[in-house]
Amino acid sequence: MKMHFCIPVSQQRPDALGGRYVLYSVYLDGFLFCKVRYSQLHRWNEQLKRVFGNCLPPFPPKYYLAMTTSMADERRDQLEQYLQNVTMDPNMLRSDVFVDFLKLVQLDTFSIAIKKVSLDIFLPDGRNIKVEILTSDTAERVLEVVSHNVGLCQELLGYFGLFLIQFCKEGRLSVVKKLADFELPYVSLRSSEVENCKVGLSKWYLDPSLDARLMDCRTAVDLIYMQAIQDIEKEWAKPTEVQRQKLEALQKEDNQTKFLELAREVRHYGYVQLEPCTCDHPEPGCQALLSVGNDEISCCITLPDNQTLDVTFQMDRVKCWQVTFLAFLLSSCLKKMISEKTVKQAAENPEMQIEVPEQGKSKKYHIQQNQKDYSSFPPRKSKIKIAEVDCGFGNVKEDL
Repeated sequence: MKMHFCIPVSQQRPDALGGRYVLYSVYLDGFLFCKVRYSQLHRWNEQLKRVFGNCLPPFPPKYYLAMTTSMADERRDQLEQYLQNVTMDPNMLRSDVFVDFLKLVQLDTFSIAIKKVSLDIFLPDGRNIKVEILTSDTAERVLEVVSHNVGLCQELLGYFGLFLIQFCKEGRLSVVKKLADFELPYVSLRSSEVENCKVGLSKWYLDPSLDARLMDCRTAVDLIYMQAIQDIEKEWAKPTEVQRQKLEALQKEDNQTKFLELAREVRHYGYVQLEPCTCDHPEPGCQALLSVGNDEISCCITLPDNQTLDVTFQMDRVKCWQVTFLAFLLSSCLKKMISEKTVKQAAENPEMQIEVPEQGKSKKYHIQQNQKDYSSFPPRKSKIKIAEVDCGFGNVKEDL
């Protein structure tokens, strides 16, 4: 699946020889990721071609004469499409040539030297641990360090992720974004303009039934137990009064297994709750609170008379969505649910194949049970782009 890369702006800069070059501001999930020149991306594309051959998406051609404004805009669009399309191949995402380049441009953009640092990682219950890392360590590497420190089984790393989180007023916690595997958490934290922003560890799956796969690891159980308690306290999960009383009794007994078994029956258990927003249903300007999980989007809409309306969208009925500046986390959650559903269907039918459109061709991949989700743009008003995923839900389109 395409990642939320975009290049909304570019600027001309003078070079050392008296000429000028264009510097492109690349955003990932709505946040500035790096600033790069065309020549840097061109060299990167040549390196990728040496490893992956001609399976790469087309790269914008060089211009040997001065570009007009329309030509500059066209190149910016083409570079944006290139970044989006090149991330569709999971093998490319994991390659050294892909990751090393993105590490370098992140560090260079924010003028951060490679050195050892201490980084606070916040656990689901609000406590934090310090880990010793390099500023050039990716989120994938930092997650490995964290898991080693807390005793999390390595084979369960795919069920957890690192997030940028924000501590708001009255102790309220807000999830800002999921860090991509190749992002540098130290750099992302330093460059973020969000106040009181931290790096947090959290489970990264939206199908509550997946809890069962973690129950043999004591640390994993501790982590999802902490998160379940916090989600109930934050009212992200909504138990009935009877359920609440039983959960409180199990919490006092510290019976984590029984607590989690009951928690899975609680409404919105394991869901991600997004920041309050506005919607145009049933009329424009209504306040809405969205929760995403368990193959659905749940909307609690406040009507003008202060009454509330609950609306649920089942994921197998969702055919497209449009990404706006505030919807990157929602889009990542939708992609995650599609990925989990696809893996589950593949497990039930080992012969299942997925066709991935690639430059007018169809490329088939057998789905493995340990498949990771690699989905993970400020939108350009001038154009609408379509990302298609051929999966168990049929053709799902994402307007980017």
